[in-house]
Amino acid sequence: MLELGSETLIVTHDMMAQGTHFRARADMADVAWKLVAVNLSDLAAKGAEPLGVLLGYSLGEGDARFVKGLGEALAAFNVPLLGGDTVRAAGARSFGLTAIGRATHIPVPDRRMARPGETVWVTRTLGRAMLGFEGQQEHALAFNRPMPLLAEGKALAPHVGAMMDVSDGLLLDCWRMASASGVTLALDSMAVPVADPARRAECLRWGDDYELLFTLPAGIASLVPAAPIGSVLPRGNCTMILDDVNVASPDGLGYRH
Repeated sequence: MLELGSETLIVTHDMMAQGTHFRARADMADVAWKLVAVNLSDLAAKGAEPLGVLLGYSLGEGDARFVKGLGEALAAFNVPLLGGDTVRAAGARSFGLTAIGRATHIPVPDRRMARPGETVWVTRTLGRAMLGFEGQQEHALAFNRPMPLLAEGKALAPHVGAMMDVSDGLLLDCWRMASASGVTLALDSMAVPVADPARRAECLRWGDDYELLFTLPAGIASLVPAAPIGSVLPRGNCTMILDDVNVASPDGLGYRH
């Protein structure tokens, strides 16, 4: 966060690398869209209004498709390209994007602000990106072209305790929120809406969903479509309780860089 006079700016930077975040044969238009979307999702988690983006681009095969997808994403989210740089490099390609936004509410929501007595919520459905990655056409766009929840983040910002986006798996991101806030999160896995109930455990861990994870005071309903999935407790002898079982470590809860 950067405080400039009466405004607070939110600045975030995320990268995507070939072989890690997208396949070598991926449509570069989808790669461009996703690069924009994942950065705007970070702004959404702060309740911020996007002001523009800066692009770091590695030249190579599929440049025209990348430019097409980039234009589609910027138009869809009404965000200008402010500048950036290009480079030609051998080997696997990588791209970086910096997104700049304006805070719409002070204090700005943060993963460190969960408080005992609050309820834990998550938007929409988990696991759609996993199924899209595996080739299920019904969910293909969830993986290839995720939608940052900008309007939802702005609506929630004045009311939430803590808020963050779900990028590396719901359970791992819940662990991170609990750790940052110094509390224990008690979660009910059966309360989480998932795209494939037969694979619930995978849906909770796979990631790439870019939903919003947030807390609200007990008894307060969410202003956006979301499901209550647990509660915030004072820090006990563990960081997370899943289905009444203490979770001792974040290992295996999601994707760790």
